[in-house]
Amino acid sequence: MENPTQAQDTGTLYLQVAIGRFKELKQSAEKAVAQIADDAKLSWAPGEESNSIAIIVKHVSGNMISRWTDFLTTDGEKEWRERDEEFEGTIASKEDLLSVWNRGWDVFLQALSELKSEDLLKTVYIRQQPHSVLEAIERQMSHYSYHIGQIIYIAKMIQGDDWQTLTIPKRKK
Repeated sequence: MENPTQAQDTGTLYLQVAIGRFKELKQSAEKAVAQIADDAKLSWAPGEESNSIAIIVKHVSGNMISRWTDFLTTDGEKEWRERDEEFEGTIASKEDLLSVWNRGWDVFLQALSELKSEDLLKTVYIRQQPHSVLEAIERQMSHYSYHIGQIIYIAKMIQGDDWQTLTIPKRKK
């Protein structure tokens, strides 16, 4: 049986690793967006049922603000959230996009940084469904990774041959 000190150390380590991974995801999306010089292209979508980078940013930010405001004490789906509006194209510039993006990340990372090891097994609610804090973090890791992958892929489609890889280039070791 693990002693409480080991469990706390494991929880603290988990939170540090999770925060680090989320920051890496944020930076990857930002590097992809930085490659797009034409602000109008941030609103381009590959199809009618697809979302643009601007829409995805609004959605991710809205999700972060709703889920992580008063995270331990209120349901993650706030009554004031206007989720459907997140899918309307209202971002006109990269400056606006980054403002929306950073607002969500600020709320999210602040809430994560305030968590302690002993919080990980507490119960929180998302859409009235109970989750452990650990589960809620992992749920967001999956959700944000999914959307950041979309942002990167759309940026890559927009940039075409001008794309600068964010990782190790193909055929390079």
